[in-house]
Amino acid sequence: MKIDQEKSEFLDEMLEHWQEEHLLSQDQVQKLKASYEAKSFDWRRLAQYSFWIAMACGVISLGALLIDNQILDYLKKLYDTPDSIISILSAAAAAVLYWLSFKRKKSLPQQVFSNDAIIFTAVMLTANAIAYFGKAIGDGGSHFSLLILFSVGIYGVLAFVFRSRLIWVFVLISLGAWFGTETGYLSRGNLYFLGMNYPLRFVIFGFAVTATALLLRKVKSFQFFYLTTYISGMMYLFVSLWLISVFGNFGTLDQWYGIKQISLFYWALISAAACGIAILTGLKFRDEVAREFGITFLFLNLYTRYFEYFWDTWHKALFFCVLAASFWFIGRRAEKIWNLEFLKK
Repeated sequence: MKIDQEKSEFLDEMLEHWQEEHLLSQDQVQKLKASYEAKSFDWRRLAQYSFWIAMACGVISLGALLIDNQILDYLKKLYDTPDSIISILSAAAAAVLYWLSFKRKKSLPQQVFSNDAIIFTAVMLTANAIAYFGKAIGDGGSHFSLLILFSVGIYGVLAFVFRSRLIWVFVLISLGAWFGTETGYLSRGNLYFLGMNYPLRFVIFGFAVTATALLLRKVKSFQFFYLTTYISGMMYLFVSLWLISVFGNFGTLDQWYGIKQISLFYWALISAAACGIAILTGLKFRDEVAREFGITFLFLNLYTRYFEYFWDTWHKALFFCVLAASFWFIGRRAEKIWNLEFLKK
C-alpha cells in the first residue's frame, strides 16, 4: 500500500513503540513495515490543488471580464446578442455538463476532482444563465434578491437530482447571499435591519441554518447533505460572532473608529460563551464539528483580543515574547494530549 509520507512516519513511530513495549516482535514489525510504502510524491493532492486553482482562476477571469467596461463594449460591438439568447445558451451548456458529470460519476467514479471541476463549471454557467435571464426580464429594478432566491431553488433541485454536495454548497452560499441582499432591500438601503448590522444578522442566519441541519439530520432524504449543511451553518455562525466581537453592532467604519475597542468587550464575552457552549456540547455528545469550531474560534477570539488590547500599549519585544510563550505552551499541551491519545497501552 502506498501512503503519504506523514502517515508512513506515524506508522513507523507506532510500530517502534509497540516493539519497545513488547506488544510486537521484531519480525512482526518488519513484516508490517513491508506492507506499506511512502509515496515519493502525492499526486492526488497535486491533482486536487491544481483543479482548485484552475477553478479559482476561471472565476477570477470571468469576474475580471465582467467588470472591464472596455472589453464588454468591444464584445457588444462584435456580438449584439440578446440577453435571453445568452441565458438559453448558458443553460444549455450547463445542462450538457451536468449530464456529462452524471455519466462520469457512474463510469469514472475514481476521477473525483475532474468530475467536481465539471460540476463547478456547470454551476457557474447556471449562475450566468440565471443572471442574464434576470437582465432579459428585468425592468432595471433593484430587487435582485428575488433572482438569487430563484437560484437557490434551481441549485437545490440540481443538488438533490445529482446528489452533489458541491452543488449543495452553492445552495447555502446563494441562500446567504439572498438573506443579505433581501434584508438590505427591506431596510431601504439602511445599514441596519431591525436594529442589526450585517454581522449580527448573519449570527441569526447561521444559527438558523445550524438548527435546521440538526433538526433534519434524521430525515432520510436530507442525511446526505446533513454534514455539509451543519458545517456551513457553523461557519456562518462563528465567523459572524467573531466579526461582531471585533466591529460590534456598528454600520460604518467611521462609527467604529470613534470608539475604544474595550467598549465592545461584552460582544467578545458573548462570542467566547458561544465557543464554550460548542466545546461542551461537542465533548458531551461526541460532536467533533462543534468541538473543533468551538476550540478554533475560542483561540481566534483570545488572540484577537490580545492584539486589540495590547498592540498599541506594550513594547513590541514584550508583545511577541508573550505571544511566543503562549504558542509554546499550547504546543506543549497539544503534544501531551497527542501522547495520551495515541501512545497509551
